[in-house]
Amino acid sequence: MTIELRSFESNPEMIEEAEKASLRLVVQGVYDFCSEAAQIFLNEQDLVADIGEDITREALDRMGTSTIPVRLFGKTDYKRARYVFHPDYSIRQALFVDSKAEKVEGERTATIQTSQTSLTIMHQRGGSPVSVPGSLPTVMTISGEEYLTTTIFVKYNYQGEADGGNSLVSVSILALPNGILQSRYNPSHEDNIWLAGRNAPTRGEAFRVRISLAKLKDKAKWRVQRIPLAPAAGYVWDE
Repeated sequence: MTIELRSFESNPEMIEEAEKASLRLVVQGVYDFCSEAAQIFLNEQDLVADIGEDITREALDRMGTSTIPVRLFGKTDYKRARYVFHPDYSIRQALFVDSKAEKVEGERTATIQTSQTSLTIMHQRGGSPVSVPGSLPTVMTISGEEYLTTTIFVKYNYQGEADGGNSLVSVSILALPNGILQSRYNPSHEDNIWLAGRNAPTRGEAFRVRISLAKLKDKAKWRVQRIPLAPAAGYVWDE
């Protein structure tokens, strides 16, 4: 029933389709939960990062999806082994969804760790080329079965209020390409989707990098979706 994942290497459009369908799932789940998310951000006193994690889990649990009963490991908030169904085929997928929360001034980027991507991160840092491989495999093998790895980030953009609460301004949701798509999204140090991360190598801090939402959107417009929270703003899938 499921397609052999090795065929994806010769047909990258199939990966694009799977990642696009997965992004639609996450966007719909978060969009349906937005009103409650705004109230949670305004009233909860937990750390904003913890609030974001809880919202993402609840939104996606409420949405529901096909589930394959195997355990996934990784540094993301929401992990599911599942099927992705296409009219012409189905695949097994290891879906990883991570949450971020940052003041609205930082909504143009999202910080990630190498453990959250299967891409090799190639860009310029301090005038020098940097190449750091992501440690997430492009395809995971679990109990003899192959799963396409897909990573999606949900970024909650908020602004602080004078009374100590936080107003949720928008939610940015982005699908990071699988490493098999390296040549499309990050073929060289000059042609990339990255910005330098907020880590100091001189202090021995672990390597991090930021995704430029604008650069990723220039590569594929649909890969970055922004849901505004203003009542009159509305939201339409950006193709």
